[in-house]
Amino acid sequence: MDYIEQILETLKSWLKKLVELLAGDEPEPTLEPIPVPVRERNGR
Repeated sequence: MDYIEQILETLKSWLKKLVELLAGDEPEPTLEPIPVPVRERNGR
């Protein structure tokens, strides 16, 4: 069953790339969270 799911995921990925190539549009970039430094409190 996992083998079939992997094949379906691969096909879905290929189809997505094909549609993007044919449409000519750039996919929207995925926004990544920016890490924010946090100071530890010393209890003062």
